[in-house]
Amino acid sequence: MPAQSQSAALDEIVAVVGDQPITRYELKEQIFRMVQGGMPAPTSDSAQRALEWQVLGEMVDDELMLQKGKELKVQVPDAEVASAADKQLRETRLKFPTEAEFRTALAQAGMGTPEEYRTYLVEQYRKSALRERTMKKLREENKLVQVNVTNAEVEAEFQRARPFMPSRPAAVTFRQIVIAVQPGTKAKEAARARAESLLAEIKHGSEFERVAKRESMDPQSKDLGGDMGWIRRGDQPQFERWLFGPYALPPGQVSPVIETPFGYHIVRVERVQAGEVKARQILIAPRLDSTDVARTARLADSVAALWRAGAPFDTLAKKYHDYASKEETALLSPFPRDSLPPSYQAGFAGKKAGDIVTFTIPTSTDIPKFVVARLETIEEGGAYTLADMRERIRSDLAQRAALRRFIDTLKKQTYVSMRLATSDAAPTKP
Repeated sequence: MPAQSQSAALDEIVAVVGDQPITRYELKEQIFRMVQGGMPAPTSDSAQRALEWQVLGEMVDDELMLQKGKELKVQVPDAEVASAADKQLRETRLKFPTEAEFRTALAQAGMGTPEEYRTYLVEQYRKSALRERTMKKLREENKLVQVNVTNAEVEAEFQRARPFMPSRPAAVTFRQIVIAVQPGTKAKEAARARAESLLAEIKHGSEFERVAKRESMDPQSKDLGGDMGWIRRGDQPQFERWLFGPYALPPGQVSPVIETPFGYHIVRVERVQAGEVKARQILIAPRLDSTDVARTARLADSVAALWRAGAPFDTLAKKYHDYASKEETALLSPFPRDSLPPSYQAGFAGKKAGDIVTFTIPTSTDIPKFVVARLETIEEGGAYTLADMRERIRSDLAQRAALRRFIDTLKKQTYVSMRLATSDAAPTKP
């Protein structure tokens, strides 16, 4: 770094936006973060000065947008920011075997202690969210003027960015019918009988929570005494009518045994407030065995045969698909092959567009589900072409130009002073 920059006081004000100063320390910190993130460090005094002016200009633009967001009363909840920062902190921590190595790495990267790193993350997430929501609000209010982008500009941007573009991954699109293994009649009868006996036990005075901890087969709520937390409409469609519908239970009352695709439930409402119900449940699921799995495998083969013979997808999906578990029926945007779960990668290997395949996918138990899928499209990997990127680049350039125009307008309406002192500094902006 040039001697002049090194000797400058870190609290020196290098820009003012409205009544908000930007100090040399903040500028140096921003450049340091960018270099730590992979940006090549400048190798000469002139390159260093040019970078400082560039980054300072970007910081001024950011500050203008942040001030506009505050003017528009754009809100970013503290809890949301804290949650995002804590998640990033946990994910970063997990990359290191020990706490000592984590702290050392933070210090070497100029992030300070974990507490200082969290403070930095909170601030960055807050600013990022505020900018994004301000942009969204401006677009919704049509305050970003549409800018036309020519084909020549699109092609020039493509050629500029081409060396930095990643390779296009091999991708697929597909439709699927996910079939859950269903129990036999005897297993269902046994499960219902068990649920009815537990309901009788509760009605005779046993504590609901204790019975749930002992008997419930719902892994998410069992250890919590059946506590499902606060439920909104649509969260539990299988027994929604007992929570919100014509049979809505008052607090403290226990439902009869309710049959759903997952088994047999006993539900007790704890509390009710506008649009929400706090409830507990006991789930008794019928036992599944190898006979049930084999029967479902034959069913999956039959569904695939019907599909190949021309049966409409929607008709088959309506009859056989596992909607209760909210399984997706289609992925029609290209999805990278190497990001698919291993079972899908294996099932699609060597297949071509139009092929209908069957395979199993794992679940949280030893019982799998069966997938009947049709590959709709296959895209081979390789370099992106101008045709691939044309509309994306056009949209990006148009948004950037509209934003640039809006920020330039803000600069005319806001006091902005650039005070970066260098030997060949650009003139101060009024």
